[in-house]
Amino acid sequence: MSTTTPDPWAPLPRDFYRRHPAEVAPELLNKLLVHDDGRAGRIVEVEAYAGAEDPAAHSFRGQTPRNATMFGEPGHLYVYFIYGLHWGSNAVCGEVGEGAGVLLRAIEPIAGLERMRALRPAARRDRDLANGPGKLSQAMGLTRAHDGADLVTGDRGVRIVTDGMPPPAEPRIGPRVGISKAIDFPWRWRTPLG
Repeated sequence: MSTTTPDPWAPLPRDFYRRHPAEVAPELLNKLLVHDDGRAGRIVEVEAYAGAEDPAAHSFRGQTPRNATMFGEPGHLYVYFIYGLHWGSNAVCGEVGEGAGVLLRAIEPIAGLERMRALRPAARRDRDLANGPGKLSQAMGLTRAHDGADLVTGDRGVRIVTDGMPPPAEPRIGPRVGISKAIDFPWRWRTPLG
């Protein structure tokens, strides 16, 4: 009789993402964003963007070449340029055609810190390596080349996994940051320490 040990970092299944982003976002807290080269961070801040019902979403006005990934299969990564300076990374949610996603705003680095420090030399402290959407993408090496990456299969070396830690029972909830429309939507979640 053989026994198997469960994968300590099991990828989130596709159906996890196949829901409204405001349902998915708080459940992404405390999950792990991992890169095949050993970098990993615990997700500590997220924002939901809900397609046609959300004027702040990139997908609000419909599909374009830039945002096409948001309209695809859930569980993929939508990567876009923020303010012409940084890359932002989103987990695509909902059903195909909805244009919904969750912006990964911050992670707490837990592995591969030397590599992250090399990519983020301006960070004075490890806690500042990935405490914003652009910083997160830079620390994890995420660029437009990762747009469309499958977070379930890890086809481009990046996945979102669970190590069994549940989301916080009482996350901090508030308005989204850096937008000018639908600013009253309370669709930003943070861990109590995030």
